[in-house]
Amino acid sequence: MSQVGETSSAGNILSHLNINNNTAEKKSNELGQSAFLELMIAQLNNQDPLSPQDNTEFVAQLAQFSSVEGLERLNTNFQSFSNNFMSNQALQASSLVGRSVTVPAESSRLMPEGIVSGTVNLPQSTSDLSISIYDGSGALVSRYPVGNMASGDMTFRWDGKHLEINGELSEWAAEEMAPAGEYRFEVHATQGGKTEQLATGLSANVNSVTLGADGSLTLNLAGIGPVNIADVKQFN
Repeated sequence: MSQVGETSSAGNILSHLNINNNTAEKKSNELGQSAFLELMIAQLNNQDPLSPQDNTEFVAQLAQFSSVEGLERLNTNFQSFSNNFMSNQALQASSLVGRSVTVPAESSRLMPEGIVSGTVNLPQSTSDLSISIYDGSGALVSRYPVGNMASGDMTFRWDGKHLEINGELSEWAAEEMAPAGEYRFEVHATQGGKTEQLATGLSANVNSVTLGADGSLTLNLAGIGPVNIADVKQFN
């Protein structure tokens, strides 16, 4: 530590500490609070009793030093909290693997002996609703003329042959059971004299989960791909 003489000023002493208003992090070669106080005592011991120095600046810088140290402790505590939060996120995310979730999508994968479920919201009632299902090559597999449907949320379930609407089995069924694979679902409804395709939410299995550096969770879904967990409409 550099020796402090009689002519040392608050600015000179502080220069040893390398502290200024733009410093937010403590460098590895900076002095700690204990050494800072030793320098202040040394200044007081070496000043001229007949002409004492004004320590206002020194005291202000000491207060700043304490504030910076407090911020560093706060940052350390926050980092610890962040690490624990991300660890908990990863633990919770691992429990999602193998489960089914519903997300906004047009395509999903039908698993062997499995079921693809979906949701649709109708802004208004319709007398002509239909669900068309296409395979991975784009060929039409089945078309189900549902007919009348009230406004609001509608759910459907498809096992590769039979279609269930709002818990009731449709009288329409495909001639053959479709094999496992990726399928695209299109729901059309005639509303206000115009036929429109409605947005669908489809179920998909969670193959894996990716935890981002910022703590964000991405679900890797079968037949759909990566989806942010915030976009999940339902955990099945």
